[in-house]
Amino acid sequence: MYVKTILDEKGRNVVTGGPQLTVRQAAVYLHENHIGAIVILDRNDRIAGIATERDIVAAVARNGAECLDKPISSIMWGNVHRCGENQTVDELMEMMSTLRARHIPVEKDGRLVGIISIGDVVKSHIRAIQHEADAIKAYIAG
Repeated sequence: MYVKTILDEKGRNVVTGGPQLTVRQAAVYLHENHIGAIVILDRNDRIAGIATERDIVAAVARNGAECLDKPISSIMWGNVHRCGENQTVDELMEMMSTLRARHIPVEKDGRLVGIISIGDVVKSHIRAIQHEADAIKAYIAG
């Protein structure tokens, strides 16, 4: 199975913001959209960074509530690991495990086309196992 398959099933909508977005605004976006990460895009709609709920909690723990009014660029990860649609889910799982990343933006031709969370990968894996089990049951019964 490929990353493209997961995106085709779950959708390609990604919540994004610019580097001027405040940490507080990013927290609101995460809460309102029930997501764990926001991708930060530059003026040319290229990936500039990613900020997660964990990043916000760490910033508050380190700097107190004052950090909420700072730009998200002050706490985001600028070195964003990405994947392509043609990567396999096994490759993506290895990447997430090695990097300890829960969210990986997906690019095609240098443009953001989706995001995959660890939850998306788990759901995909469960569906694949269920499909295999159903095929085995059908083979045995048939």
